[in-house]
Amino acid sequence: MSSSKADRSGYAQKAKELVSQMSLEEKVYLMSGRIKHEEAFSGEVHYNITPYLAGGNERLGLPPVKFCDGPRGVVCGTGKSTCFPVSMLRGAAFDTKLEEDIGHAIGREVRAHGGNLFAGVCINLPYNPGWGRSQETYGEDSFAISQMGSALVRGVLEENVIPCVKHFAFNSMELSRFKCSVDCQRRTEREVYLPHFKDCIDAGAACVMSAYNLYKGVHCGHSDYLLSKILKEEWDFDGFVMSDFNFGIRDTVQAANAGLDMEMCWTYLYGENLVRAVRDGLVHESRIDEAAVRIAKTVLAFEDAYAKSGKVYGEEVLGCKEHKALALTAAREGITLIKNRSVLPLDRAAVKKLAVIGKLADRENTGDHGSSRVYPAYTVTPLEGIKTAAPGIEIIYCDGSDTEAAKKAAREADAVVFVVGFDYYDEGEYIELHGEEVNYFDSMGGDRLHSLSLHEADSALIKAVSPENENSVAVLIGGNTITVSEWIDLVPAVLMAYYPGQEGGTAIAEILFGDVNPSGKLPFVIPVSESDLPRVNWDTANQWYDYYHGYAKLDKEAVKPLFPYGFGMSYTDFEISGAHFEVVGSEIAAECTVKNSGSREGAEVIQLYIGFDNSAVDRPVKALRGFERVGLKPGESRRVRIVCPVDKLKWYNPTSAAFELEHMTYQAYIGTSSAQEDLLGGSFIL
Repeated sequence: MSSSKADRSGYAQKAKELVSQMSLEEKVYLMSGRIKHEEAFSGEVHYNITPYLAGGNERLGLPPVKFCDGPRGVVCGTGKSTCFPVSMLRGAAFDTKLEEDIGHAIGREVRAHGGNLFAGVCINLPYNPGWGRSQETYGEDSFAISQMGSALVRGVLEENVIPCVKHFAFNSMELSRFKCSVDCQRRTEREVYLPHFKDCIDAGAACVMSAYNLYKGVHCGHSDYLLSKILKEEWDFDGFVMSDFNFGIRDTVQAANAGLDMEMCWTYLYGENLVRAVRDGLVHESRIDEAAVRIAKTVLAFEDAYAKSGKVYGEEVLGCKEHKALALTAAREGITLIKNRSVLPLDRAAVKKLAVIGKLADRENTGDHGSSRVYPAYTVTPLEGIKTAAPGIEIIYCDGSDTEAAKKAAREADAVVFVVGFDYYDEGEYIELHGEEVNYFDSMGGDRLHSLSLHEADSALIKAVSPENENSVAVLIGGNTITVSEWIDLVPAVLMAYYPGQEGGTAIAEILFGDVNPSGKLPFVIPVSESDLPRVNWDTANQWYDYYHGYAKLDKEAVKPLFPYGFGMSYTDFEISGAHFEVVGSEIAAECTVKNSGSREGAEVIQLYIGFDNSAVDRPVKALRGFERVGLKPGESRRVRIVCPVDKLKWYNPTSAAFELEHMTYQAYIGTSSAQEDLLGGSFIL
């Protein structure tokens, strides 16, 4: 038995019957987090070490919501949960089947920790890659985010754990997240920033977390437009809405009347304040009833389904062999080779001495240390991974602080691996709650305020040391776009490793030595200059979001990127031929033949883009509307078919307040990246 949307609907009547037996105080209690303020901010334990409870009614046998955070695994516990690569790396894998499997693993670990809700389906879209928490989402493209997020929802859902998507909506900055009001045109709202939320709701998400920021001058947790009109009325969302933690809402009456069903993680503005507001006539009790029924229905459906499934997950699944293998597979699939001038893979027979340079090579670095931090039993560093993969090779390690020592090591070595980039000091969740001391986080990275490039010390290190050895490789660590124009001509090979999880060092080493063929694809564009991307004031009370960002912006302005969206190299070669496009009922079908024409087994990600040259309104040059990951042996060919619903080609008409389909000739492209030279073209008529 599962907890699909159809299955959950059958619990509405039972929930209504339960709620009808509750007093006003009991109903409001369902809408309130139960953790105490001093517990959440205790310095003796980390954030969410055990599931955070909310609601419940012991008298009537209704279990509470039991909250576990994410998204790179389950935050609860210490030294037991599996730490998967960050979502950005998993987005680079473009593998929805793998993401669904990860959802299953996370769902099992939530239950093993005693939870029933996973709040780790983070699907915010970064307007600019400098956003510190963009590592928690899947990339810059709304369609790709929707596909990957929906896959995670399905996996979690099938383990009868409540999937919670966040943060609704327009949340893509840290330093100003409590004060910034985001604004944009209605088309931008509906076509760029909301579609992936709707797709995840349609996939079965049963909880939505509101965002800290304001939208059009209204706090998202107070927004009747977002929470009631769009989410619950237009999209027919059947679950409940919770606030982001601690200051996610600012006013009892406004939040309750807007459709905010649950205050998390403690009771501050709801509780007795909400009871008083009802008795004073400021909030109608029918609003309380609706929220209570939504919460009760959801909890009943998932707890009943879990009980009937016969599955009981205990500590044995936490960080188990199967889940660690999934983490390793994800790292292998997502790490992206963006440059290779006959250096990789490293030849163990030829490389007798290897210099590994950079402080991040010898550091456990799984991502930011805010609310998404996971505590695994171990983390394999890049240096540890390299040593394990090359037991017969002499490894010289330099942290890079002494440039002359690094140059000497490079001269003496047969090859050099730089490990450079970022950690939680540089980017991540920014924790500053109105001057209060917060000691359960040590993440203060926030947004990348000054530049998308490496730290000056890292850039200088590469510039100084790489000329000493022509067999140099740069391994980049970070959560989003890193600009590389100032030094990339000096280094013959570059790997983007993102934050690759607890098995990341193993995967990096396997790819460096050719035990694994790289197959990741950039889930964002890397521009020649960061001035080619939208500008953001990271410390502001107001921010405008344009219709275009990322590769769509560069396409529209005819600006060539350094590396296009969807780009990634391999140790083998792939040929694409025989493109064909047709309309089949309510879908667009695209086909091509993919051949592995090289000498190694490998995987390619075939991508479908739709063009809108004949549109009567302003639309992208092309937009991703499908992808398929294909593994092939040397010499093997396969016919690949990708389908896209016609509905995904509609534009939002703000005059009619509806999505509309243009009847015209569309362009279609299929290939291996968003670059025109990597695509085969065609057309179809609707």
